[in-house]
Amino acid sequence: MSETIPYAYRLADKVAVVTGGTGGIGRAMCERFAAEGAMVAVVDLDEPTGTALAASIDGMFVRCDVTSATDVEALYEAVSSRYGGIDICCNNAGISPPDDDSILDTGLDAWERVQTVNLTSVYLCCKYGLPHLLARGGGSVINTASFVALLGAATSQISYTASKGGVLAMSRELGVQFARQGVRVNALCPGPVNTPLLQELFAKDPERAARRLVHIPMGRFGEASEIAAAAAFLASDDSSFITASTFLVDGGISGAYVTPL
Repeated sequence: MSETIPYAYRLADKVAVVTGGTGGIGRAMCERFAAEGAMVAVVDLDEPTGTALAASIDGMFVRCDVTSATDVEALYEAVSSRYGGIDICCNNAGISPPDDDSILDTGLDAWERVQTVNLTSVYLCCKYGLPHLLARGGGSVINTASFVALLGAATSQISYTASKGGVLAMSRELGVQFARQGVRVNALCPGPVNTPLLQELFAKDPERAARRLVHIPMGRFGEASEIAAAAAFLASDDSSFITASTFLVDGGISGAYVTPL
């Protein structure tokens, strides 16, 4: 690990599991957690990329279909067996396919596929991950939701929006339920982030993408590293009195009526 990284060493000796670990935000989370001292399990279906990332941060890679209860249960058993326990569950896997659009155009297959990957996977990861945190005497669960769980959009991704609303509500309830057992559960709600997914949207539909940018008071999209920094804070003891929260990292979108010229 580079000695030049100017991060606090807040996650020393903690074990973190990050699903969707090879994507833009997931990769940044894995790298940030490792830079802060955590032992990180990179979880994804992309085995070559995940293996290389895990090697680069001295972690482990676990190939897992997060929509499979069998795979998810085995995932946490494997990580716990290797590291002796788990302290941080970062449930970040998600999709936003092009056939998830207006409710008038989105078919049932697309609706169900997005719900399964974005919402059911978080249910499964919490169901099988929480017992490991409880066995440790506490820990932090960070579920990646979205700012769209709080706002309506005329350029709709109906199933994505609904799924992230479900993640937000589930996180709030789990945060309340397990607060006195030492487990904090928070919903991390990013605004639009400069990831390959967003870049693809710009390439395919620049007008639709531009309509997003105009609503951001800061006048730019977020960076994956900025979302990872927020996740590291929620994973650390610096956020010890934060649970059941809607943790917005959105450049001010949710607070804006009009944006600066």
